Amino acid sequence: MQGHIKNMAEVLKALGDEKRLKIVKIFASNNNETFCVSDVAKQLGISQPATSQHIKILKNIGILEENRRGFRVFYKINSDVLAGYRNDIDELFKTAFERCQYNFSCDKCPYNNKDQ
Repeated sequence: MQGHIKNMAEVLKALGDEKRLKIVKIFASNNNETFCVSDVAKQLGISQPATSQHIKILKNIGILEENRRGFRVFYKINSDVLAGYRNDIDELFKTAFERCQYNFSCDKCPYNNKDQ
């Protein structure tokens, strides 16, 4: 598998952790605010290094953006990317129960080859 399906697998893997889902909830429900790692760590009750690792994973899939201010790094949600993933997940579930028109040849499927 490659292309869009592989990308979605990475996104779902990143979102498949309870702490990361809580981090997404914290940021998405406070859309106009920024948080540093220590703010998020305090809210989750976990260490700053563990929080940094979770934030790094979410940043790698584009859900979080960073903004450096001096020695501190603040993060905010990228609502456009999150909405795009939501649409992709909705489409994935919508088509999950339809018969594959391409006989599971992912290289021929327009879903797998659409822009990422």
